[in-house]
Parts: sequence; structure tokens; C-alpha cells
Amino acid sequence: MPDFSLFQSKKDENINIPKVSQTGSQTISEILTPPALEIESNYLRLGDLYVKTFCIISYPRYLTTGWFSPIINIDQTVDVSIFVEPIDTAVALKKLRRKVAQVEAQLMEKEEKGTVRDPVLETAYLDLENLRDALQQAREKLFEVGVYICIYTSNLKELEILEQKVINFLEGKMIYIKPALFQQDKGLESCLPLNIDRLGVHSTLNSSPVATFFPFISLDLTSDEGILYGINRHNNSLVIFDRFSLENGNMVIFAKAGGGKSYFSKLEILRSLMMGIDVIVIDPEKEYAHLAEVVGGSFINISLTSEHHINPFDLPPSRPDESSAEILKSNILNLTGLLKVMLGDLTSEEVGILDRALAETYASRDITPDSDFSKLIPPLMEDLQAVLESMEGGASLADRLYKFTRGTFAGFLNQPTNIDIDNRLVVFGIRDLEDELRPVAMYMVLNFIWNLIRSQLKKRILVVDEAWWMMKYPAGADFLFGLVKRCRKYFMGVTTITQDVEDFIRSPQGKPIITNSALQLLLKQSPASIDGIGETFNLTEAEKQLLLEANVGEGIFFAGAKHVAIKIIASYTEDQIVTTNPSQLLEIEKAKKIFDDSLK
Repeated sequence: MPDFSLFQSKKDENINIPKVSQTGSQTISEILTPPALEIESNYLRLGDLYVKTFCIISYPRYLTTGWFSPIINIDQTVDVSIFVEPIDTAVALKKLRRKVAQVEAQLMEKEEKGTVRDPVLETAYLDLENLRDALQQAREKLFEVGVYICIYTSNLKELEILEQKVINFLEGKMIYIKPALFQQDKGLESCLPLNIDRLGVHSTLNSSPVATFFPFISLDLTSDEGILYGINRHNNSLVIFDRFSLENGNMVIFAKAGGGKSYFSKLEILRSLMMGIDVIVIDPEKEYAHLAEVVGGSFINISLTSEHHINPFDLPPSRPDESSAEILKSNILNLTGLLKVMLGDLTSEEVGILDRALAETYASRDITPDSDFSKLIPPLMEDLQAVLESMEGGASLADRLYKFTRGTFAGFLNQPTNIDIDNRLVVFGIRDLEDELRPVAMYMVLNFIWNLIRSQLKKRILVVDEAWWMMKYPAGADFLFGLVKRCRKYFMGVTTITQDVEDFIRSPQGKPIITNSALQLLLKQSPASIDGIGETFNLTEAEKQLLLEANVGEGIFFAGAKHVAIKIIASYTEDQIVTTNPSQLLEIEKAKKIFDDSLK
């Protein structure tokens, strides 16, 4: 930072305080001032408080981001005022030319006399030249900056201690202050929120050091309970948080492909399992299979040829606070949503026919609102087709169901449930399904999970990866939103992950899902989606730029009203378990093969 001693501080301007007619001869200052005000040369006594104001008079050559943090975070009452006034660039350049000429003349004089070189003078010359270039290219501007610090204590002893603490903080960074001697009243006025600079103690600084003044100090997200999410990039503190301590345990994760979404999610799953939390995952790309294998979880592969089957007509066991009629009605509504995803758009007439057909299908197995169906065998999709074929107006719907009952997709939906999910980690893999069937599978699995959750109260996390598959369909989006909105009552948090941010946000249920998620993680974003993200999350330009320039595993972490810039970290062992890097995965597979061969 160049020597700006050529720029003189502005003289203090007299400010006329208007009279207040209602109070006769009293001025505003007399009205606002406390009854007991003592003005000393070095401090003020303001009622029961002792007040002292300082001004910064000197800065080092370089100022680092966050240098003001110790003052802002001090655990006592402190007021800070920062006055920044731009200097006309043309005027600044004119003065700089004169200053450069002066410094150059001094250097030439020393050279002619053959005296020892002066590194300070040479550095000042280079700094001034660099600043001139930056100003001419509009990369920098000059500002008059005044910084005033006002401290408050209950006695003089504490005032001295606090003063020394402030001095030590700043002098450790080669920043020097002095008290406003015989001007403590003006110093107090300058620190009040009146936008009045009564001291006029300014330093001339360019844009880069001025940018470090602003006290945008990160909030800490470190609690006594929870899991480690990462490192706060602002102050290097640990981000430790319990997602169930907020109003809900839901989370949304947005990032471009390769931004670290799945890596973070698997890391959270691994650490949550260690805290006794059960986890269920819907995995569209078979990314969680390795994790399930390592921790002894269950990986359930859902495909047309898989041995694992889920019957969407299954009914959950009734809870003490639920009647059989409520359970049956709820499942019929969910089945209607599933059929909308399977069959496409339905008319209101077709929806009515389906509603009646579903009730009759259950009744064909003696399952009615008044029956105890806990020991009854639920119907299959082919039973619904048979009922539709016998109903007036149902033939068309029955024909559209054919491929799910006897056609290409028959092995997928038309089988009794045979899966066991009695495990701490259960992963449903749907990678091997056709794209057409993925939304259907996600809906069906979510419904199955929902029935499980309702039947047993337990702390759980449900991870829905690539949620945009469901958001493509109104019925799927509605079901996912209903799950997000209601899961808190069942001690569950839903993690919604997507890379197709635009489609997610454009969905009518996209923003409500975000609103009902107390935790939000934004990782690296693409330029195409950053504006939509910025509008949705009310991001500043600096925050949007941070997301555009972020490395893999870096972003912004929101927890309720707080948010910090975060960097995801993992130990070596955790990294080997949760990695999604193809080269790492190949190395792991190679090592496993070598190990297995050694056992033979």
C-alpha cells in the first residue's frame, strides 16, 4: 500500500445544530444528552458508563481479509464507524504524478551521491507506479477512509484493560491507533449512527485495502451436538451441527454435475450412522452401493429382472392414533398419484373411475375401512386391471395398465413384496431401470418408505438423490412435497439432492420444498443456473461469484437464519468409503481383487 501522506485530511466542518422550538432555548444535543455527562481530555463519563474513542492513524503495506474480526468479535460493548469517501481519479492521478516525481528525484539524488540504496524509497516508488497504472486502467479507485472505535465500560480500570486489548489486537497486525485527545465528545458523535464525521482523521487508501474493512464476519455454526459437516472458510472453525435441532430436519443440496453432492451426502450418512441415526437412500446411479457394502447395510436393486419386489398395494400396520379407514384412504390417494405417474395425464372422469376401482380392488381381498387387514394379503396390480375391465369406462385404463401387469414391465410392479429392510442403512438402487420407469420406481419406493416410517417412530434420514426425476411429474412433485412437509412428526429428515436446479425451481413444488428445508447446501454452480439460485436464496453478487468460482466440495451452507461458506472435508478412511472419483474407485476395486485373491 503506497505512502499517501500527500493527501491531507479534510478540515472539520462546523455543523449547526438546529434549535427545537418546542423546548425553547434547548438544542437537540441538550435534549439527547444524558443528565450526567463529564468530558475529560481522554475519556467521557456518560451516565454510569465510561467511554473512549480511538481513530486509526496508520496501516501496514498490505491488509488481509478479516483483519477487523478481533474487534468485531470482542466480548464487550464496542461501536465502530467507517467513513469512506471516493476521490476523483483525475485529481488523484495529478497528485500521484507529483509524488512520483518527488520520489524519483530523491532516488536520483541518492544515486548521484553514491549513498547506500534505500529499500523503503524504492518500494514506495514501485507501489506508486503500480497504483498509477491501476487507476488509469480503472482497476482501482482511491478513497478517504476514517475508522473510529468507541469502547464502553463501567469503570476506569475496565476501560484501561479494554483499551489495551484493542491496541494489542491491532498492533499485532501493524495497525496503529490513537485516542481522540480533547475531542472525545466529537469522537462519540462520530461513532453514533448519525453519519457525521466530526473528527476528520482520514487515510488515503485504494480499493483493495478498503475492501478488507467491511466487517462481514462469518457466523459460527459450531454446537456441542451433531456431526461435522465441514470447515468454515471464513474463520476456519468447524461446522458441527445437529440437523434435528432446527424446526425440521430437512435439507436440500444443489450443485452442478461433479460439484460434490453425492460425496457430501455419503459423508453425512456415514457420520450419522455413527450417531445412531438410521438412513434410507433412493439411489438412481448406484453410487451408494459401495457405502452400503462397507458399513454392512442393505442394497436393494430394483429392476425389471431383479429378485426384489415391492407391491404398491401394501398397507402399513395401524398405529394407536390411526384407524383402518384412515390408512386405507391414505393409501388409495397415494396409489392414485402413482397411477398418474405410470399412465400420464388423466381426466377428472378417469380419476373418479380409478378411485372407485381401487376401493373395489381392496374389497376383493376383504380389505374395507371396517376390517382388520393386518393379516390379510393385499391385492396386486393385475387385480386392479381385472376390476377396471369389468367397470363401465374402465376398459381404456385397463389397456394402459397391460404393460405393467402382463407386458414388458410386468415383473416390476405386479409381484408381492419380498424385501427385508431391517437394517441401519438401506439403499434402493434404480439405476438398471429404464428412464421411463425411474419416476415410477422413486414414487413407489418413497410410498413404501413412508408406510414404514408411519408405522415405527425412529430418528431417520431419507436421501432422495437426483430428485428432479420426480419433480418432472406433478403427482411425483406433490408426493415429495407432502413427504417433506409431514416427516417432522415422524422424527425424520428428508435430504433432496439435484443437479438440474432450473427444472427443480420451476416446478410449483420446488420452492415450497426449499422453504420447508431448514438446511440448505449450495455447492459449485454453472453460469446458466446461478441467477435462478441467486433469486431463490436471495444471494448477494459476492455469494453468487463464490459459487461460480468454488472448487469441488466448496459452497454455502445454510442452517436456519445462519449461513457460512463451507469446505467439505473427510479423513483418508472416509474418503476411501465415500469417494465418487472413477479413478479412485478403480484403484479400490483393484485392491479388493488383490486381497480376495490372496485369501484363496
